[in-house]
Parts: sequence; C-alpha cells; structure tokens
Amino acid sequence: MVKYLIVLLDDTCTSFCHYKSINGKRNLISLDVLKKAVHFAMKENLLIQYIYPDYELPESYNDVIDDMNHVNIVPACSDLPAEAVVIDGFNDFNRISFSLHSGVAYILRTELKSIMTQWEILIPKLEQITRLNIVYTDVCEFNDQDSSKYAEVLSQLAEHLTELAMKGYYPQVNILTDRILLSKMNNCNAGVENVTLAPDGQFYVCPGFYYDKLGSIGSLSEGLKISNSQLYKIEYAPICRICDSYHCKRCIWLNKRTT
Repeated sequence: MVKYLIVLLDDTCTSFCHYKSINGKRNLISLDVLKKAVHFAMKENLLIQYIYPDYELPESYNDVIDDMNHVNIVPACSDLPAEAVVIDGFNDFNRISFSLHSGVAYILRTELKSIMTQWEILIPKLEQITRLNIVYTDVCEFNDQDSSKYAEVLSQLAEHLTELAMKGYYPQVNILTDRILLSKMNNCNAGVENVTLAPDGQFYVCPGFYYDKLGSIGSLSEGLKISNSQLYKIEYAPICRICDSYHCKRCIWLNKRTT
C-alpha cells in the first residue's frame, strides 16, 4: 500500500540515493501540477516528501507546499528547514555546519574510493550529528578487490563509534549501526510504499526511473497504474526474502541497472 509521495520539484533536484539527477537546465514543476499533487496526496492520505533544487522557489510555490504536512529533503547549500540534508561528496561535507536536531538526517553521497581514502574526515563530525546515511554513487563498479579494503574502513569506523558511545554519543551511521538496530528488512520499498511524481506530472517507481526514462506508472489525471506490482514486493523475491542483511535498501533502480 502506497504511503508516501515523493515530489521532484525540478529536474535539477538533489539526488538522495544512488541515481544521478540532471545538472544544468532547470525544469521547475508547474504550479498547477504541484497543486494537483497536493490534492492527490490529501485524497489518498499520503505523506509528501519534497525534493528541492539548489535555488529558492517562488513564494507561490511555498504557499502550496505548506498546505499540508510534508517532509523536506534539501541540498546542503539550502537554508530551508529540512528533515534530510543531502551532502554531495566530501568537499561539501567539510563546508557545512551540522545541527544536532534529532529530526535532521544527513545523507552523504560519495564514491567508494573516496570513503576509502577520506573516511577519517567523518570522525570529528560524528559528535555533531544524530544520523548519517552514506550512499555510494558507484555501486555498479564495486569489485571483489574492494571488499577487503572496505572491510578495514568499516572496522576502523566501528572502533570510533564504540569510543563515542563510551563518551555518551550515539550517532547512527547506516552502513554500521542499522543492522544492529533492525529485527526485520528495512527496504526502500519504491513502487510499494512510495512512488515519485516528476515535473512532467507522471508517476514513477522512484526518481531514478524518471531520470533514466524507464517508464511511468500513471499520472495525476489517470491515477497510479502499477503493472506487475508483485515484482517490487519482497515476498516475491526468493533470495531477498530469506536474507538477513536487514539494512539493505534492496534498491529497485540498482536492480534494474545491474541485473
């Protein structure tokens, strides 16, 4: 059952996951489509998650956005209040000021090679945040040779998290602490619990499906039309449903790209 509606406010919106968004030409969602999206969410009792670009929206847009409760996902350069802040690489990570507000999650999008060489930059920042999600943008390029080095990095990060815990700090870092805290699968559930509305007024499984032109699953005028919906559900995934890597997001877009 769909619970969340992700709304891309512009083609250049920050990416909060593995996929890449469009850099360059802006394509702001029309005010009419935005109003219809809010109406659709109200009618279907969905929580809206707005994904913002790196520029300020017209005030008329903010008025519509504030019509109902919502979640803001913003780039690090934004001054908007947000539940999630996306940091694009370690250069951004060094520049921003962190907030200890428990409602803010920070998402660091980076390459595996960067985490291998720059992971120590994370250490002094972990005392300043409550939640850090690390998302790799080059998962498709992972190989067996990376595994041992990556294991070393995770081990060293784990040691620092243990030291912080002894001092009374308990930051969550998705790639390490989520598996400890979870007792069941905690997948992305794109196409099941959440769908994406793009600036073109069409629904997509997730933002990655929009950017890669992998086909829509309905529109605001026609409603949701998810064919073969069982393909997105874990109970129909023979390997995933018996896996105990509960922190794996089981990214539908990555599965489409790599298999």
